[in-house]
Amino acid sequence: MSFLITFIHLYVFWILLSGHFDIFHLSLGVICCALVAYGTHDLVLEGLPIDMHTEVIRFIKYLPWLVYQIILANIHVAYLALSPKMPIEPRIIKIKTKLKRDLALVTFANSITLTPGTITVDIKEGVYDVHALSEKVSEDLLSGEMENRVAHIFMED
Repeated sequence: MSFLITFIHLYVFWILLSGHFDIFHLSLGVICCALVAYGTHDLVLEGLPIDMHTEVIRFIKYLPWLVYQIILANIHVAYLALSPKMPIEPRIIKIKTKLKRDLALVTFANSITLTPGTITVDIKEGVYDVHALSEKVSEDLLSGEMENRVAHIFMED
């Protein structure tokens, strides 16, 4: 069942992105999507929560906040790069997370990396090593707001 659900999602996505509806592209899509679905169906739908509907809604509500943070971080990085003094203070910070589920850990790591000025370098046993471009960026990250929002999505708060 998880193979079929994964295949259908991948194939619909294939059709939307390809924009070609001839027999060659549609059959190529079936082959590619079947291969990917076969290899990943147990990963994609692993441990789906019973209340997935709530998580999806919370994640959709999280996205505008994340986009806003990305815009703010872009402005800050542009300021750092264009400032004559170039006040860059790179550092590696460690963040011990309270998140438990793999999807929550990955969402948090990706959110950090998507935000300009920060990159998740490593994750070991719930501790993130993050490269931060300046002190302001590291303080913003250490405030815990992003982690709390991700925890809220996955009901880990």
